[in-house]
Amino acid sequence: MSSGTPTPKPGRGGDLASQLAVACLGAGVVTSLAVASGQNPTTALGITLFSAVAAVMMGQVL
Repeated sequence: MSSGTPTPKPGRGGDLASQLAVACLGAGVVTSLAVASGQNPTTALGITLFSAVAAVMMGQVL
C-alpha cells in the first residue's frame, strides 16, 4: 500500500517545452528591438532561434 506521498515522474518533456517557450520569448524581445533598429528580420529570427536553443541546452546541462 502506498503511503500517500506523490512521487515525481521521470519524464521531463513538459520542462523542456516550457524552457524553450521562455527562452524564445526572452530572445524575441531583443529581436524586436533589433528589427526596429534596422536589422534584417531573417537574420534576427535566426539569431533568436539559435540563442533560444543554446539557452535550453545550457539549462539541461547545468
